[in-house]
Amino acid sequence: MIPEGVTYIGHNAFNGCNSLKYIMIPKSVTYIGGAAFNGCNSLISIEIPEGVTNLVDNAFQTCSSLTSIVIPKSVTSIGHDVFSGCSSLTSIVIPEGVTSIGYSAFAGCSSLKVMTCLATRPPSISTGYFSSISSSPEIIFVPLDSVEAYKAADGWEEYADQIQATPE
Repeated sequence: MIPEGVTYIGHNAFNGCNSLKYIMIPKSVTYIGGAAFNGCNSLISIEIPEGVTNLVDNAFQTCSSLTSIVIPKSVTSIGHDVFSGCSSLTSIVIPEGVTSIGYSAFAGCSSLKVMTCLATRPPSISTGYFSSISSSPEIIFVPLDSVEAYKAADGWEEYADQIQATPE
């Protein structure tokens, strides 16, 4: 357990901790370093506290047992390869304030079926957003008034067939 009052989880802090299944990140944490949880193959779920604004490159890469992650509304950017190799992740919600998603952020997420992106303006994404997976999500839900904007946006247009309005 990380004690309350800790504000920073450093780069590679838990990298390769294969026996780590659960972790409580206190609300006081505002920064999670690059590759902080990279290779934590037994980690099943994680809730990122409100106050973290950036998901730094490789933060949760190859957490192959990760099935659930809660991204707070405070997050504005998702770095490259953040969830790359999270092969058990089946769905994810991208908060409204996210403005950019890095290269291969979801590469290797072979079980990812549903993505919900709450931003009314499509976040900028790099080519290769879902690279290295057998298929992109079956459904990408976006706000009703933003469907056409997502379908036309750079990077998103290649997923136009999967983009649908979020159900009421």
